[in-house]
Amino acid sequence: MSITDFNCTYNNGAGVNEEIVQKTKLKFPDAYKNWEDMAVLAKEIKNHEDASFCTLPFCHTLEGEALGAVINYGDERIGPRGKDYLTSSIEDLLSISELDFSKGRLAEVLKACSYLRQEGENVALYISGPFTILNLLIDLRYVFKAFKKSPEVMEKILEKLRVELLRFIREAQNMGVNIFSYGDSSGGLNILGPKLSEQIVEMFTYPLLKEAQQIITDDSVMLLCPKTSFALIGTNKAKWKNVELKESMKYDKACVSMIGKAKFLGEMCIKNKNYILKDGVIKSIELI
Repeated sequence: MSITDFNCTYNNGAGVNEEIVQKTKLKFPDAYKNWEDMAVLAKEIKNHEDASFCTLPFCHTLEGEALGAVINYGDERIGPRGKDYLTSSIEDLLSISELDFSKGRLAEVLKACSYLRQEGENVALYISGPFTILNLLIDLRYVFKAFKKSPEVMEKILEKLRVELLRFIREAQNMGVNIFSYGDSSGGLNILGPKLSEQIVEMFTYPLLKEAQQIITDDSVMLLCPKTSFALIGTNKAKWKNVELKESMKYDKACVSMIGKAKFLGEMCIKNKNYILKDGVIKSIELI
């Protein structure tokens, strides 16, 4: 088998609907930084989209910032994005600090998740993959060079990121998150190519998800970016399983209904909430 790419129609740019901005009267970019505003914004976006869950954070820069990247927080039209790299030396990444869940935006996001769950909301948390994180810490050109010239260094860096993401998942689980969304937009087949994509599944993605599978309780589910799903399927690390829903259903509602019935889903982007599963079947992903 070989990896099939998924044509993503969404980008990583954040941004808030003007109607929501006017209704909440939140100030930006402050609303991206403190848990009270995050909770208000997440709930209002959920209601505006008629979604089945709140989603946090509003970007894919959270882990990178917590590891040292400098972030431009943007405004209501353009959300947080990378501003300055942490380093230009791949070896420097071996000594980056651990994620600290007690301070900064990382702590605020977790507080918002906890609050929303206490309010009875289903909460989906974005978890970024290694290349999305690295792309904030260092120019990816150095990363690609390192895979060829210093593969042992890259292996150690990926292992460090894997450990940190698993710590993040555990902490988020403890804070009440019941839907995890994992993706790596900067690490798709169209960017890495077939050989490196397969290598990343072996070195990182599959080991990460095998352990995450043990962390995620029966009260939670993980939604995989289809690019990740197809990479796992294409390397024989996972298989699809059809699960009957008994009726046609919006994708987001179907995902919530699968909590406790599957560990992983991933046939559709989490952002495509209104996609209708007309045949009343959703595909779960079973790791091999």
